[in-house]
Order: sequence, then C-alpha cells, then structure tokens
Amino acid sequence: MKVEDRKKIEEIMNGMKCPKDFKCAESGFEHLCSATDFGHEKFLKCLEENPWACSFALSFGHAYLCQCPLRVYLFKKLKK
Repeated sequence: MKVEDRKKIEEIMNGMKCPKDFKCAESGFEHLCSATDFGHEKFLKCLEENPWACSFALSFGHAYLCQCPLRVYLFKKLKK
C-alpha cells in the first residue's frame, strides 16, 4: 500500500467513530463487509446479509447503501 493511501486511511479513521472499533483495519483490511460500486461517489451498495444491523447502512428502497467513509475509500481508491 502506498504511503499516501496509508495517510488518507489514517485521516479518515481519525475523523470518524466506528461502532465496530475498526476491526477491518485490525485485520489489515482482509475482513471487510461485502459491498459493491453502483456509480455514486460517496456510497456503495451494501451486500451484507443483515445490513440493518450496521449503523452505516442507509435504507434506500429495496436496497441498503453503505455510507462508511473508510469502506467507500477502500473500495473506490484501492479496489478492496
């Protein structure tokens, strides 16, 4: 991972509260929630089985959107 990506990740993490205590970061970003891009800059489509259990999930019609800034960055910039 590039130095600038690590700095941006630290910046994002410092600017947010995570109800999951950044378990994704502790795993080296190996254990991430399932999500996919649908073309919006600040959201991903959540593919988790129980999305309503996540405080970052936003109900949108028959789908849920992920609004976790760290998860969105990881997917959009690092394809994780």
